[in-house]
Amino acid sequence: MPIISISLSDELLSEVDRLQRSMGFTGRSEVIRAGIRNFVSEEKQKDALAGSLHAILLVVHNDEFDDIIAGLKHSFEDLIITHLHSKIHGDKCVELFMLDGEAERVDMITRNFRTNKKMDTVKLVAL
Repeated sequence: MPIISISLSDELLSEVDRLQRSMGFTGRSEVIRAGIRNFVSEEKQKDALAGSLHAILLVVHNDEFDDIIAGLKHSFEDLIITHLHSKIHGDKCVELFMLDGEAERVDMITRNFRTNKKMDTVKLVAL
């Protein structure tokens, strides 16, 4: 089995350790492998989407990044039928986008949020 090295922030490493304890993983590598498997599975499922679809996109971020959300929202106005914004606690916000459009555009907006390192959580649910 090949070995790779990764760098993690102290905060992320603490989360890996917490997951290891709470979910019963025997080591950090197991946690990371499970996370990668989950990510690969989500991507495969998303890649199978085609045609016109309805979807929900959930994004969690710090409120200081509201300008990034606004910019992406304007870039995908043709796709977004409803947008809800709510402060959830402290400086965290949740954005809920109801999307209606071609799978390629849904994929594009999702990738824009996922590849932005300032977003904490990005989840897509196709309906």
